[in-house]
Amino acid sequence: MSDTEVKAPKIEFPQVDYPVKVISDTGVGNKDKIIAIVQKHAKINDERIDERQSSNGKYTTIQLHIVATDQDQLYNINSELRATGFVHMVL
Repeated sequence: MSDTEVKAPKIEFPQVDYPVKVISDTGVGNKDKIIAIVQKHAKINDERIDERQSSNGKYTTIQLHIVATDQDQLYNINSELRATGFVHMVL
């Protein structure tokens, strides 16, 4: 690796307040489906759920804070959310 390449930061687990941002199509019930999927894999801080719509209302961003235990957990959350068909991005 050269000096100009940047390594991705390593996450130290567990992370008690790990943010997960989900960008999806706006639709009835999508928020509940997203929360249900994430709850299968992690404990969600119910007091830190934020929802915003895009200016044209087509997309909704939901930010959750979870207890992240390992990389596999994050991968599984991402995979299952993306498989819904209405989630476009998980950050």
